[in-house]
Amino acid sequence: MNNRRKFLQQLALTAGAFSASSLFNQLHAESFDEANSKIAGFSADAVAGDEDYWSVIQQAFTVSPNIINLNNGGVSPSPRVVQEAVERYNKLSNEGPSYFMWRILDMGREPLRQKLALLAGCDAEEIAINRNATESLNTVIFGLDLKPGDEVIGTKLDYPNMINAWKQRAMRDGIQYTQISFNFPGENDDEIVEAYAKAITPKTKIIHVTHVINWVGQIMPVQKIARMAHAKGIEVICDSAHAFGLIDFKIPDLECDYWGTSLHKFLSAPIGSGMMWIKKDKIEKIWPLVCNDKPHGTDIRKFETLGTRSFPIEQGIGEAVNFQNAIGNKRKQERIHYLKKYWAEKVKDVPGVKLSTSLNPKYSCAICGVSIDGVAPVDLSNQLFDKYKIHTVGIVWENVSCVRVTPHVYTTLPDLDMLVKAITEIAGQKK
Repeated sequence: MNNRRKFLQQLALTAGAFSASSLFNQLHAESFDEANSKIAGFSADAVAGDEDYWSVIQQAFTVSPNIINLNNGGVSPSPRVVQEAVERYNKLSNEGPSYFMWRILDMGREPLRQKLALLAGCDAEEIAINRNATESLNTVIFGLDLKPGDEVIGTKLDYPNMINAWKQRAMRDGIQYTQISFNFPGENDDEIVEAYAKAITPKTKIIHVTHVINWVGQIMPVQKIARMAHAKGIEVICDSAHAFGLIDFKIPDLECDYWGTSLHKFLSAPIGSGMMWIKKDKIEKIWPLVCNDKPHGTDIRKFETLGTRSFPIEQGIGEAVNFQNAIGNKRKQERIHYLKKYWAEKVKDVPGVKLSTSLNPKYSCAICGVSIDGVAPVDLSNQLFDKYKIHTVGIVWENVSCVRVTPHVYTTLPDLDMLVKAITEIAGQKK
């Protein structure tokens, strides 16, 4: 009887994140429902500064009280419910790996695909689940049939792994990789679109665009770039690593052809989880990065033949989706922009301080670059941590030189007040 009871308990674990017995429902449903009932009818903008509401969200995280983590642009912490899901699925897997992974947990991928598609506003048959944006976008970059002389246009501010992937294709296959440059912040969509348009030649086949520039947080007009490119017969790849789970959008609205993201950033899914989207009529022509018996098939699952994967991480994504849905995309975007603007407005006029990011919500959200005259980014980042225990990252890349500051929903106003104090004091020392 004890063995049978244990077996039934194990099966209950596999009911999944989208059942009535999900961990989110067990841990947070009541408190979130109560918090949401108090703000019913209020706009996302109005709720952005409601500290009582956001305190409920903050309590769902287990972040260290010993540091102020403002480098959420690199990787975000998962809330406790996601961590516990991964731990439970990991323990279950190790009780009988080949049975519980392949015969039980593997069955959870299709419900997860459906829920991710609902969140992304697209067809589930266009979504592949993998490990990060690098894997997603490299699958497309190396899977496209490009010939010697074919041109790809990107920018010098794209993510290094994507830049290097295109450079590798150029070395291996003789394609032409052209990089344009921007001086951000910018608040003119037409100028950005025109910069891409001017770089186009008769040999241009692909435009690679980063949805949110990871260095300074500039939001790019992806839809406008895609419309311009499509009018010229050019396909568009979108790197949405820093946008999904942060900005309120649906993938089809971008009008790109290929798209990838890391779910462990603003969605706060388990570390090492990602998602790829390919427009349905494009799937057939993309070669899988890892072998498949039908490389020219039309099934998006051909991109998921990874062999043994981390099933606990994959299934933990489901609880991150529950957490996201309980807050709401728009409400989350407005809150994180509120937090960015809260501290940035307080330091932008401090003598010697410079912001590298627009404060207009159309052009930025979470990420903001800050610098102090006479202080190198690495030195500023070190001072912030050594004296104030504020964790950030110094950025020196192309024409960008700043410290990147990125709050998240668990960030508190006292945390940001400490950041303002630190920047003001450090800048005052340089007078």
